[in-house]
Formats: sequence, C-alpha cells, structure tokens
Amino acid sequence: MRLRYSGVALGTAALLALVSCGTPDGGTPDDGVPDTAGGSLEQLAAKVACEPNIQTDADELRQANCTTAAGRFVLATFRTTRGQREWLDEANDYGGTYLVGVGARWVAVGDEKVVMALRGQLGGDVEHSSHHMGSGGGNEEEDHSGHHAS
Repeated sequence: MRLRYSGVALGTAALLALVSCGTPDGGTPDDGVPDTAGGSLEQLAAKVACEPNIQTDADELRQANCTTAAGRFVLATFRTTRGQREWLDEANDYGGTYLVGVGARWVAVGDEKVVMALRGQLGGDVEHSSHHMGSGGGNEEEDHSGHHAS
C-alpha cells in the first residue's frame, strides 16, 4: 500500500508542477480568468447582465441573442457535450470567435472584443475559426453549399 500511495503523491506532484508553469512573460496562462461558469441559459445571461432574446428553445439546444455594454453576441446551451461539439464543428465552417464553456456545455459567439470581455466574466476557452475551403481546395460554395444561405 505504501508504494501505491507514493505513486499517487508523485503523480500529483508532477501534475502540480505542470499546472503551475507560467507563460514566457512570467504570468500564468489564464491571468484574471475565472473558473468556467455553469448554469442555464438564463443564469449565464444574468451573469453578464444580458436579457436573453430566446431564438431556439429545444431539448438539445437553447440559443439566444444578447446585448451587453461590450456588444452583441449569441449564447447557446446544450444538453450534451457531444451536441456542443457538433454545433461548434458546424459553426466553424462560418469562421468567428467562440467562447466555449468546456465541461459546462455552453458557447458564446461574437466579435473577438466581445468574447474576450465575456471570458472575464464567464471563464471558458476561446476558439478562433476562419472560414475555410473543403479538403479538395475547390470552390467554397460547391464544397459547403449545404451551409450557405442564398
């Protein structure tokens, strides 16, 4: 048993060493960023002082338009992590900046300055995506015709 606990302690020490590593400028990777917020769409919106304008209210997805002092954004919550990832995969085809509530199953989408302001209140991870062409390098409209509105 003693050997087993020593291994756990050693593993914990190694993990702490990795987590406490700073960035090249001496700071920590997430200076000033709170832990990722959780809650319903309404609870998340309240945390950023937004009155959500619900656009989609389904079992798998709830989505609202929001406006705060920082600007306009879309806030979406998901029933499952898989649903969140599938939504992000589809949305990435259009480009943009996303604030992702990893483990909390929510996403905020807006201009980068808005997303960064929200991150200071909700935590989460920022993902950037640029509109891309299909793997064949052909015409965008042809490769993603199912994703574009006329």
